[in-house]
Amino acid sequence: MNKYEMIKCENLFRIRALRDIGVDIAKGDLGGLVENENNLSQEGDSWISGGAQVLGNARVSGNARITDNAWVSGGARVSGDAWVSDSAWVSGSACISGNELVSGDDVISGNAHVCDWIVI
Repeated sequence: MNKYEMIKCENLFRIRALRDIGVDIAKGDLGGLVENENNLSQEGDSWISGGAQVLGNARVSGNARITDNAWVSGGARVSGDAWVSDSAWVSGSACISGNELVSGDDVISGNAHVCDWIVI
């Protein structure tokens, strides 16, 4: 079962939850904006909320959250339990994963990788 549907909103789509997602998103809640259906995975508990936008070939998956007025664009990937919030921007080929938090006025771009590293 899909977790969200897309509602046309000018040149973008606003997402709406089709089921409860995690503990804080209820069925029927409106989310942020996406450019296409590939921007947000239908699997896991990932979500885009508030005025947040995910554009281009960017992808949000796993249990990642994009909130407030954050932007994710280009070919950026946000996954795992990562959180992008406030007015933060993630773009280019950047990858945010694990339990990382990108917030405030942070800008992560290019080929940057922000993730949890485990050394054995």
